[in-house]
Amino acid sequence: MSTSAAKLKLPSGPSRHVYDVIVLGSQVGGALAAALLAKRNHRVLLVEHDGMGPGYEHDGFVLPYAPFVAPPLKAMPAVDEALNELGLSTAIGRALRPHAPELQLVLPKNRVDLVGDAARRRAELTREFGEAGEGIQGALAGSAAQHEATDAFFKEGPQLPPDGFFEGWKLKGQIKEHPGLDATPRLAGEEPALSLVRGLLPFLVHLEKPTAPLAHTRALSQVLTGPSTYPGGMDALRDVLTRRLTELGGDVLGRDNPAGFIVEELAFDGSKFSGVKLVRSDTLYRASCLVTATDSGALRRLVTDKKHNRGLLEHLDQSNIKSLLFSVNWVVPEAALPRGMGELVLVDTQDAELGPLLVQQHPARTTGGSGQKDMEGVRVVCAGAFVPATAREEGEEHLRALAARIDEHLDRLMPFTKQHRALRSVPYLDAGGVRGSRLMPHPLYSFETEAFLGVTGLKQRTPAKNVILAGREVLPGLGLEGELLAGMRAAKLVQDMLKKKDPLKG
Repeated sequence: MSTSAAKLKLPSGPSRHVYDVIVLGSQVGGALAAALLAKRNHRVLLVEHDGMGPGYEHDGFVLPYAPFVAPPLKAMPAVDEALNELGLSTAIGRALRPHAPELQLVLPKNRVDLVGDAARRRAELTREFGEAGEGIQGALAGSAAQHEATDAFFKEGPQLPPDGFFEGWKLKGQIKEHPGLDATPRLAGEEPALSLVRGLLPFLVHLEKPTAPLAHTRALSQVLTGPSTYPGGMDALRDVLTRRLTELGGDVLGRDNPAGFIVEELAFDGSKFSGVKLVRSDTLYRASCLVTATDSGALRRLVTDKKHNRGLLEHLDQSNIKSLLFSVNWVVPEAALPRGMGELVLVDTQDAELGPLLVQQHPARTTGGSGQKDMEGVRVVCAGAFVPATAREEGEEHLRALAARIDEHLDRLMPFTKQHRALRSVPYLDAGGVRGSRLMPHPLYSFETEAFLGVTGLKQRTPAKNVILAGREVLPGLGLEGELLAGMRAAKLVQDMLKKKDPLKG
């Protein structure tokens, strides 16, 4: 059943100023942690601070910041259990829709549809690649099943990343019981089609250069079982969790809140977190602990007492942004798209700097008095590629040149479409009034910390004992699953810290 924008409006503001836990930031792991803690009888305030909202507006259209591809819920069993606890598993599972075809590969001399049906896929690969097609089919099928060998490990709720000697010792014991964690990636062949499919990995995870087998296999394997789209992207998924939080009695400071939602500083009592203060507000929202779901760079700026929080700042300094996903949107009539063009296309650009280009189609959405609505017969084609993080510092002219290079690849992919284009938009240039971190929908990081299984980043516990991380820098090598697992573990760490009774356990 459709719901109007008015019915979906969140409460106007917090009902109190003192909480058990404050969750800071708009990343999806924080929203999951907040909802789980509210379900488990905690007083929760979620302050979105860097909330991206459901896309950005340009000339009356609501446009995505970047392509977003998600695995089906069945490929993330531990996450599915947490969503089931919140009563959201069925609704989210139904909303996740596979692309049609699931994935389309475009190489200089080949175009192939990777459909879900094995017989049709084999025929397609054989038609395009001859005898090599059978080997490509085997590698793709083997890769799509590879995550199943590690599902049991993640369902055990491993303390990942570990904090301290005893957690590390326990984790290494668990790892030995699951040899699938070190299994060789099945997509290791040199065929151009397999190389291109491997190029999908950076769009799924947040590591600059994964090295260990698990970082190469799990997120990619999950998505290859059924590359899916969530209507509205990652932000819409987060909004579902945020809405559940409010239904469970939690409070939200978001974009619609008249009191504001941007934090000016974090308050500490010595090195212990005590509360958050909003911009242009004298109110201090207090809590026993803080869960952060914003990038470490944004969090650093909120710690004004550098002297007493040197340990926390050094902890955050171990994360470095190396690359960012740079996107271009074209709004075009559906009739102007090439016949047979897929909803999710991975393009071999033959450009050593840009690398693969991921192109995703969306229904065009417009703004109006009654809220957002789909525009029939019009599509948004969102294309993204990774560029060095330093690109932002090289000025607008450099960003425009990057956008023009992506335009050229779109023009080759969709000849004769450009002349029918209703709008061309670049988030980094055209998302007016956007806060800094909002223009980084998908950064890639490197870390100065030990990477357990090649997928971990910053430890969740910080030197500020009541500050816990739940953002995408915790398990960057696991992509969307990693963000949600970080949120689940953050909720457990808060429960252990506060030792508050869980009503679900009697």
